[in-house]
Amino acid sequence: MRIFGLALTAAALFLPLIWFIPMVAEHDASAVFSQYIGSFALIAMGITQLFATRFGWLELVFGGLDRVYVQHKWLGISALVAVFLHDTIDPEMRGLGRETALADLAESLGEFSYYGLLTLVAITLITFIPYHLWRWTHKLMGGFFALSAFHFFFIMKPFANTDPVGLYVLGFCVLGIAAYIYTLLPERFQRSKRPYTISQIESTGNAIAVTMTPDKRAVSYRPGQFAFVSFDTPGLEEAHPYTISKAPDESGSLQFTIKPMGDHTSRLARQLKAGAGARVQGAYGHFGNAGRKGMRIWIAGGIGITPFVALSQELAKKAEDLDALVHLFYCVKNRSTAAHPDALEALCKTRGDFTLHLVESGFGSRLNAQDIKSAVGVSFNKARVSFCGPASMRDSLKRDLVSHGLASRRFAYEEFEIRSGLFGLEKLVMWLSTLVFSTVSRRLNRSA
Repeated sequence: MRIFGLALTAAALFLPLIWFIPMVAEHDASAVFSQYIGSFALIAMGITQLFATRFGWLELVFGGLDRVYVQHKWLGISALVAVFLHDTIDPEMRGLGRETALADLAESLGEFSYYGLLTLVAITLITFIPYHLWRWTHKLMGGFFALSAFHFFFIMKPFANTDPVGLYVLGFCVLGIAAYIYTLLPERFQRSKRPYTISQIESTGNAIAVTMTPDKRAVSYRPGQFAFVSFDTPGLEEAHPYTISKAPDESGSLQFTIKPMGDHTSRLARQLKAGAGARVQGAYGHFGNAGRKGMRIWIAGGIGITPFVALSQELAKKAEDLDALVHLFYCVKNRSTAAHPDALEALCKTRGDFTLHLVESGFGSRLNAQDIKSAVGVSFNKARVSFCGPASMRDSLKRDLVSHGLASRRFAYEEFEIRSGLFGLEKLVMWLSTLVFSTVSRRLNRSA
């Protein structure tokens, strides 16, 4: 995640304080804080809607799309906490004039939006809810955000919508709603999605390699990047992220190596046919940028081999460099389950700067830092590690490698899980449930 992008987000969230702090001289401090924290929530939600567009330029500002989605998640959680504080700390102020019917409606819609956002964030964090259901409910986020913007525009507040602070917050509301509308547009109106046709489907280990050619302009990408792909096949129209497992060439064709790991990917293996259409959005990610000089250690777990297949093909195009050795550790159950083993072994035989280490867990092999160190023959302070595979394997290996002398900053990976949960989820859900219960009880007591 780029420091510039984080600083820009922080500046956007805290800049309104220059307008809110002077209000304390004329209004109750807690009410002013509640008004600010409500504005904070709207700004955060506007930015999260922008992140959901997956515009390519976002990576230039905020880092790889995987990091953008991490920031997207935490901004959403921060917005929810801010909305709760805004709702809990009384934002009402005296002397603002008589409340109109429209302002009363805005208050009600704000309350409705709060409970809607609370429910949807809980659904997002509960990762055992099926992806297709989560994706459908997640689209409702923008609708509740629009209701929150309506709430802000029409409620009584200590400033006018035309004041600098009003225009500033409304600007993020307009930005977020425009971004939300863009994500709802049919794919033919989203220029970033390029049409392709599937030219070949072949099995490789326990995965399938789907090759497709561009109908018009090809996607521009670097080895190691991923793209969002949707297929013009009934039931497979939903876009999912897949790593491109082929280095760029003049044909502009793409290859995605996909392992059946769930309902959607299992249907791909059964239903995809050559000649079917597809749409590709991307490419994204900075994985291939890690460790271009010196000793490079690539570690792949299962289908995590996909970026390294593309990177190895790119390596084959270049002159052999014995000062920049590459060691690829490919962890699989056994060779029969490995994807593209023949191509990797062929490259290993023809180049002195590339070594493949096949680690087969079915025969009792488990990769660890000591084995890696013995295989590469150099200390880790002279190496860079790139990892792609299960998160549990990544965390375990990183700790082991760091304990053997690898600098943490030299361990590169990407968060390929676009949707992720939150550590301590059960406690969080209980906490949120308590908040909802106490808030509803307070509202009922107030109205009684």
